[in-house]
Amino acid sequence: MAGLGRSFGFLCSSTALSNLADGVLKIGAPLLAVSMTRSPLLVSLVGAATTVPWLLFALHAGAIADRADRRRIMVLAHSARAAILVGVALLAALGMLDLWLLLAAVLLVGVSEVFADLSAQSILPMTVPREHLTRANGRVSTVQLIGNDFLGAPLAGLLVAALPAVVFGAPALLYGVAAILLLGMRGTFALPTTAHPTGNAPAIDARTGGGELRTRRRRTLVADIGEALRYLWSHSVLRSMAIAAGLLNLAGSAYLAVFVLWAVGDESMIGLEPSQYGLMMTAFAAGAVIGSLLSGRAAGIFGEFRTILGGWLIGSLLYLVPVIVPSPWALYPTVVLWGVTGAGANVLVISARQRLIPAQLLGRVNSAYRLVGMGGMPLGAALAGVLAEFVGLAAVLAGATGVCLAAVGLVWRGLWKQISRPLTSEPALSDISRSR
Repeated sequence: MAGLGRSFGFLCSSTALSNLADGVLKIGAPLLAVSMTRSPLLVSLVGAATTVPWLLFALHAGAIADRADRRRIMVLAHSARAAILVGVALLAALGMLDLWLLLAAVLLVGVSEVFADLSAQSILPMTVPREHLTRANGRVSTVQLIGNDFLGAPLAGLLVAALPAVVFGAPALLYGVAAILLLGMRGTFALPTTAHPTGNAPAIDARTGGGELRTRRRRTLVADIGEALRYLWSHSVLRSMAIAAGLLNLAGSAYLAVFVLWAVGDESMIGLEPSQYGLMMTAFAAGAVIGSLLSGRAAGIFGEFRTILGGWLIGSLLYLVPVIVPSPWALYPTVVLWGVTGAGANVLVISARQRLIPAQLLGRVNSAYRLVGMGGMPLGAALAGVLAEFVGLAAVLAGATGVCLAAVGLVWRGLWKQISRPLTSEPALSDISRSR
């Protein structure tokens, strides 16, 4: 892509295909589950299965990303997902797929996703110059959203109605091609294994192979993980953002785990068809693309922290709209705004992490951050299913909204103090934050 280099082009193209596959599975799996059962608890387990791997494997995946070639990890992860889904597609074609096999497939694919996603976020600063990170993240976020929601969601709705086996076969093909595209990236994408006593190792230029000698790492994986956890906890900015992300994602996963029952089917409040649910996600993607592309401009006008906090607050308030006004006419513009606020804040948060975290810690601290940020998602999804059985869907949706608003309020004060400071990679900010 113009100005970002050949390797970034291959990385972005691979990301587009893998996220198109993600989009088909993200919508296709819950819709298939709804066709097998109307139990909120069982349907919510599908949502929980997509996020449990983050709780179990995130820290180890991040540590491995700092030890091994990040491109190789991504190739292996995409290939594993392709192989798993080929097997599941055959089971579906033979009429042997049930809810428990569906859950197992989603869980296994989720394990591979942890390794692929953490390596992808850590490889980007090795692929483009640091001053272009926000621009590159905006591009990556855009293709992710187009694949996940704009194309993948409506395609999943059509495939579920037409031929369920293709819900797994098509993503298998896409993951395979995504793995092949990564082979076009030039250079090596493994960090030197020598430790830098300053804690501020220079970023590796993967396009030229790094040019540094490698020595055998003697530290254990547990020690590497511990170092990342200490860094995250002692860095006031990263810690505040991680806490907010954790609470927002816990509540958001609870909301979305049962929202399909609120929105889809004759017995639902909104009454969407499966294909219309896919179009709803397309509307979300359209807003998210806008938010991703305009995030840098918004941060330039309002400041990065104001934009992040504003996006979190507005997005949380918008969760109330489908509960108060359960109508397709209110739903579609609401999900567009969900996309704008959520994606805009997300691009800025990712770029901030990539600038604030030292290069040799990026995989591990990213994994620790995402463990905090995503570790509560399976709990939220499972809890939503249990509560919905007793108190109803409306109470769960409203309660999740309340938790989101409380999360924004909890971290508002801590982040607001940083508003006068730009997010920067200068050592001074990191040193100050670590000393608190």
